[in-house]
Amino acid sequence: MATLNPAITIDGGDSGGGEPQGSLDFRGRLRRARLGLAVALTPIVMLFVSFTSAYIVRQGLPSLDESTGTYARDWTALNLPLAILLINTVLLALSSLTMEFARRQMARRAVLDPVRSIPGVSVGSDHTFPWLGITTALGFGFLGGQWLAWRELAARGFFVATSPSSSFFYLLTATHATHLLGGLLVLIWAVVMAVRHLELERRYIVVDVASWYWHFMALLWIYIFALLLIAK
Repeated sequence: MATLNPAITIDGGDSGGGEPQGSLDFRGRLRRARLGLAVALTPIVMLFVSFTSAYIVRQGLPSLDESTGTYARDWTALNLPLAILLINTVLLALSSLTMEFARRQMARRAVLDPVRSIPGVSVGSDHTFPWLGITTALGFGFLGGQWLAWRELAARGFFVATSPSSSFFYLLTATHATHLLGGLLVLIWAVVMAVRHLELERRYIVVDVASWYWHFMALLWIYIFALLLIAK
C-alpha cells in the first residue's frame, strides 16, 4: 500500500524550524489543486448568473404576435413535477453529505497511514466505508431523477420549444446536469484509484477537490430549484 511521507501534515500547521520537502510538496500540490478548482468554478458561477438575469428579464418582455401585429406576454407558468424535483433535491443533498464523509475518511487515512509504518505503534484497525461509491450511486440517482422530471414535463405538454419558460427550465437543469456528470466522472476515477491502490497523496487530493466541487453542485441545484419555484 502506498503511504504518505511521514512528515506530511494535512492541517498545514507549522512544524517549527525547516519543514521537510515532502510536506511542502504535498501541501503545495493541494493548494494548487484547490486554486485550480476555484478558477474553474468562476466561469460556472458567471454562466448561471447570466442565465438568471436572462430568465428574470425575459419574463417581463412581450413578443410580437405576427397574426395581429401586436405585442403580447408569452411567458407561461410551468406545471413543474414538484414531487420528482424534491426527491432529486434530497438525493443530491444526501450525496453532498456522503461526499463530505468520504473526504474526512480520506484525510484521516492520510494522517494515520505514516504512523502505521512505525514499528511497534498501533493506531487500531482501519475500517473504511464506501462513501465514494455511495456518493456516486446517489449522483447517478439524481441524474436519473432529472431524466424522469424532463419526461414528466414533456408528458404535461411542455417541451424545449413550447414557451420561453419551458426553454429556460430545460436549459438550467440540463446545464447543471452536464456539470454534475463531470463531477461523477471524477468520482469514478477516485474509486478506480482506490481499487488500484494508487499513491495516497494523489487520491487524497482528488477526493478533496472533488468534494468541494460536489458541494458546489449541490448548492447550485438548490439555487436553481428555488429560482424555478419563486420566479415562475
